[in-house]
Amino acid sequence: MANLRPFPGTLKAMIARYQTPEMAALWSEESRYQTWALVEAYALEAWEALGQVPRGLSQRLLKKLQEKPLTEAFARMVAKLEASTRHDIVAFTRALVAWTEDEEVGRYLHLGLTSSDVVDTAQNALLARALDLVLAELKEVEEALKALALRYRRTPAIARTHGVHAEPTAFGLRFLSFYAAFQRDQRRLKEARETIGVAMISGSVGNYAHVPPEVEAHVAGRLGLRPEPISTQVVPRDRHAEVLAALAILGGNLERVAVELRHLQRTEVLEVEEPFAEGQTGSSSMPHKKNPVGLENLTGVARLLRSYLHPALEDIALWHERDISHSSVERVILPDATTLAHYALRRLKGILRGLVVLEANLEKNLNLTRGLIYSQQVLNALIAHGLPRDRAYAIVQRNALKSWEEKRPLAELLEEDPENPLKGEALKALFDPAPFLRHVDAIYARFGL
Repeated sequence: MANLRPFPGTLKAMIARYQTPEMAALWSEESRYQTWALVEAYALEAWEALGQVPRGLSQRLLKKLQEKPLTEAFARMVAKLEASTRHDIVAFTRALVAWTEDEEVGRYLHLGLTSSDVVDTAQNALLARALDLVLAELKEVEEALKALALRYRRTPAIARTHGVHAEPTAFGLRFLSFYAAFQRDQRRLKEARETIGVAMISGSVGNYAHVPPEVEAHVAGRLGLRPEPISTQVVPRDRHAEVLAALAILGGNLERVAVELRHLQRTEVLEVEEPFAEGQTGSSSMPHKKNPVGLENLTGVARLLRSYLHPALEDIALWHERDISHSSVERVILPDATTLAHYALRRLKGILRGLVVLEANLEKNLNLTRGLIYSQQVLNALIAHGLPRDRAYAIVQRNALKSWEEKRPLAELLEEDPENPLKGEALKALFDPAPFLRHVDAIYARFGL
């Protein structure tokens, strides 16, 4: 505990195991402080254009930031000052003046602004960039799923309901369904990025008393954001909750894929295996083991990812124009949730690209129940032949239950049943998976495939 700062600028909660290099760099203190500094510099630009501060200050600050980027040493300087000021922005602005060694810039720095103008605007800019990273990784996962969907478009496999064999389907439809779900995630995340892409430079209680809207508009434009239409002293937190909601739903879909593939890797099923690298071990005690550890990891990660939504919803209701009950929450959940989503998508992408599909086992499992999976096809054929539905159902069910008990093929029992009018080739033709795949192309066509 001795190494913890009394008032840390950012709680680095996400452990390195689940970080990606891009997100680690984006959410570093250096990156955050650099973005804060850009907000201050762009505000100076706007003040200069309005003739309220001497010309050239903003360019001097931007040049200094380019020549002497804010490093870990700067972060330590802020931490030292924050230990006495108990205020991160006050510590930051003082450290920035000292770092750039420009007292004239320091005189006008933060003119008319309140802390949240800088913090919220910079945080939203970072969140937008973080979502861009997540969206780019999501696109690659979609491509991996599309490739699997196309590869197994017409490969018969058993579908399961309640975990029990149901009817034949195309194995590729599983991956196409996941592909569709992640396309919906992409839409939600893009909408969330649009929602969070706002800047706020409106002063102490959001009424522009000390800083005109022109400053906000300029800073927003420079950062690729839009002005917040109405703020208090903070950006409304339903915007952040929307981001976390989109990420939470993404977590649900990540787990959906992971759980399905984990089930398909069970020894009793063994239709797929996640990649197993050379030199990898599955167990410290059982050398034969090849476990779906990556998929299990994704299941756990998805649970954690969804958990960040609840505190984001709690952050929406703040006192009056502002309190800081949301601040401690967001220092953790915003970097962690985006980082975890990026990590999870990257890991899933690797699993999908190296997924082993055991087609012989797909065929074996299709035939595991000795033809019971064709019961509906037989039922419909009997009805078409002229039998009342109840009578047709009774014939098929009676023989299906007998097939379970005696472990005999359903077709063989139906052939022997004197009440069944369908015999020989007419009956045999009903035990074929092809008819179950006849509309697969129509489903794929909905996705332009």
